[in-house]
Amino acid sequence: MVHNLAKGIPFESNSIDVVYHSHLLEHLDQDVAKQFLLEIKRVLKPNGILRIVVPDMEKVCRDYVSHIEVSEKNDVEAQKHNQYISAIIEQSVRRESYGVSQQKPFRRYLENLLLGDARRRGETHQWMYDRISLSTLLINFGFKEPQTQKYNSSTITNWNNYGLDFDQNGNEYKPNSLYIEAKA
Repeated sequence: MVHNLAKGIPFESNSIDVVYHSHLLEHLDQDVAKQFLLEIKRVLKPNGILRIVVPDMEKVCRDYVSHIEVSEKNDVEAQKHNQYISAIIEQSVRRESYGVSQQKPFRRYLENLLLGDARRRGETHQWMYDRISLSTLLINFGFKEPQTQKYNSSTITNWNNYGLDFDQNGNEYKPNSLYIEAKA
C-alpha cells in the first residue's frame, strides 16, 4: 500500500496489533514526529506494540568520544577522525542528495533544480534519538513500558520470521541502530 502519512494512517482506531517503522522518525521535524506518534497510538489496539528503529545517537557519540582518545595518540587514526564527526552530523547538514552527488555535473544540476536539495527530498535527519529521549517521548504520548530491544529480539510474536531488521545472512541490517518497543 502506498499512502501519504501526512494524511494519517488509513486504518480504524484501535484496529492494529503492531506498528513498525525503521529509519523514518529521525527524518521528521519534531512537531511532525509527535503527530505521527499520536496517529500510531490511535490505530494501535490496547496493548498493541510499536517498534521503532532509528540511528542510535548514544552509540555514535560514544564512538566519537572514544576515537578522540585514540586519535590523540595515533596520527593514522587522527586522519580518520572526521568520519566520526560525520556519523553524528553529516545527514543533518547535507545539502545535496547522496544519489545526486554521484551523478555527472549536468545531471546533478538538473536533478537539484527539479527535485530540490536533500532536505526537500526528506533525506536529512531532523532530529536524533537515544534510548532515554525516545523512551521519554513515548511515555509522554501515553505509550507504556518502552524497552530497548536488539535487532533480533522483540516482544512481537514470531519476530524473527519477518526478517525486517537483519539481512539474508542473519546479520544486523542497519548497524548502530536503536530498537525500542512500547505498548499502546
